[in-house]
Amino acid sequence: MEPTGTLGPVLAGPVLRHTAPDSMVLWLATSERASFSIQVFDGEHILLDRPLADHEITRLRIGARAWVNLLTIEPESALPTDTRLEYDLGLAGNTGQAPQWIRDWASHLCPDGRQRPGFTLKSKLDRILHGSCRRPHHPASDGLVRVDEELHKAEQLEDIPSLLLMTGDQIYADDVAGPMLHAIHCVIHQLGLYQESLEGASLSHSRELTSMSNAYYHRDALLPETESNEELTERFFGGVRKPVFTTANAGNHLISFSEVMAMYLLVWSPEPWTLVTAAEPVNNSEELTRYQKEQQAIDAFRESLPRAARALANVPVYMIFDDHDVTDDWNLSALWETTAYEHPFSRRIIGNALLGYMLCQGWGNQPENFGGVIEQCQQLLNAEKDQNELDKEIQDELIDRLFHFHCWHYSLPTSPRLVVLDTRTHRWRSEIRRRHPSGLMDWESLTDFQQEVMGEQSVVVVSPAPMFGVKLIEMIQRVFTFFGKPLLVDAENWMAHRGAANVLLNIFGHPRTPRHFVILSGDVHYSFAYDVRLRHKKNGPHIWQITSSGIKNEFPNSLLEWMDRLNRWLFAPWSPLNWFTKRRRMWISPRLPEGREAGERLWNHSGIGDVRLDDEGAPTAIRQLNAGGGGTIFQQRKDD
Repeated sequence: MEPTGTLGPVLAGPVLRHTAPDSMVLWLATSERASFSIQVFDGEHILLDRPLADHEITRLRIGARAWVNLLTIEPESALPTDTRLEYDLGLAGNTGQAPQWIRDWASHLCPDGRQRPGFTLKSKLDRILHGSCRRPHHPASDGLVRVDEELHKAEQLEDIPSLLLMTGDQIYADDVAGPMLHAIHCVIHQLGLYQESLEGASLSHSRELTSMSNAYYHRDALLPETESNEELTERFFGGVRKPVFTTANAGNHLISFSEVMAMYLLVWSPEPWTLVTAAEPVNNSEELTRYQKEQQAIDAFRESLPRAARALANVPVYMIFDDHDVTDDWNLSALWETTAYEHPFSRRIIGNALLGYMLCQGWGNQPENFGGVIEQCQQLLNAEKDQNELDKEIQDELIDRLFHFHCWHYSLPTSPRLVVLDTRTHRWRSEIRRRHPSGLMDWESLTDFQQEVMGEQSVVVVSPAPMFGVKLIEMIQRVFTFFGKPLLVDAENWMAHRGAANVLLNIFGHPRTPRHFVILSGDVHYSFAYDVRLRHKKNGPHIWQITSSGIKNEFPNSLLEWMDRLNRWLFAPWSPLNWFTKRRRMWISPRLPEGREAGERLWNHSGIGDVRLDDEGAPTAIRQLNAGGGGTIFQQRKDD
């Protein structure tokens, strides 16, 4: 079967990224080298109408018919706040051509009844939408569709979201459905995405990934069969059974840079799906059944993509990685890092995923932080050069630079200030017990975080993993760590490392710490909200741990109900067991989701988190909006 449509000029986007009165950032991928014009409207009044200057456009060519573009638009006069602005982006492939506007090439991005996308620059961070874990082949609905609904309903200024925070696992590079891998390979072929040479595996070039026997569900066969590679094989491809939590499905783990980039195009936009043929490229009956089941979920995901793409074009979007954006358990321990980074094949796998994250996610948060590394990207992905594959030496040098890059974290001078933490690449390693989980941030990074927030009256902090999680689950993780098996249960939490936990808790106890801490997290595939206070300190900060997960993922329901029940029996606020935890200095009171049975604390529906803040930065409402409609509000306990 041939592809289902004709390729348009834009493959994905625009995605609205960092916005401020003096700057507006758009990310998009195009099928040709394009020139751009921008229009910005305040009602009927035109604020901006001109071609973009060369210094406002950065183009990176990722294939024969594929360019990634970041547009950093600098308006001559400051954009107004607290009023709806609309924007339009014109494309011209050749000099002298009249530009084509968004309604010509992506009309699905325009809200109903409007001619162009729009957004509001809020002077206050008063409504935040946030979520993590968007797994395309999970049968749950897509929470980004609920974002689109909320944007459509918002008429009053206070109802318009200030921004959308995507707090980790925007893609699953390590857990890919068979039909998605087939779609990825169709996109690579149709767009001529650049291939690369490989080493340290049983294949020498990325072109062989589609022609190898057992090309689906069996990428664990790629590494040489040696005893030294047994742990590496299990780590990246093995589908390791994880007691209590989940089953890792890494048999289709993304490997090449072209696979990573094709995945991003397919999860951000409906357009690349016109290049995908219908196929069932597996013969084994068990695998065929799995493939067909995954196909149903992928078809539903594809059907809702126009609305997800519209959401990303109509609200400022900020992102940070967690492990699945790169690979499961990324940098879990010092031993993990040694094993993964010293092998050339796994080093390339991680490096390609991190490069894809930078180009499609990290870069748009604060483009000025990436100047030097983007210059190196331009050597590898030269927009003026027609090539068939990547230069290995330049690619290896770029990946090495990314492994030592120190600006993945960022903050915004909003009111209240937004601080987004990198909990993956600045880890506090245990050098004595190298198998034990590393702290999520090292001493230096935690010190920088403290300096960032000191003196602020209130802050919103994004920590991809909850700072204060479900104690029973953390206890299970601690038991598996004690027996040397942290990989079996994703033993990653703030309390797993004594040094990191103590420094974090000391930050909350500092006399100049903010009065209000709102901590937004994801990762765990269920949602909850805690009120947290320091014991024996009347003037201590007010802390709220608010977790929303997943956008398109859910925890096994019966297992979660059992764990929720057992956790509240063992670790109620008054329980003496709390004194045996590292959080004994804290009073943690769970909020109860409205509409659940008495005492239940965890909410298990795909969707998006919704937090409303007052002028002092304290939450006035904490909601979880279900992807399919409805939701809950987390209510403060009456006895608190």
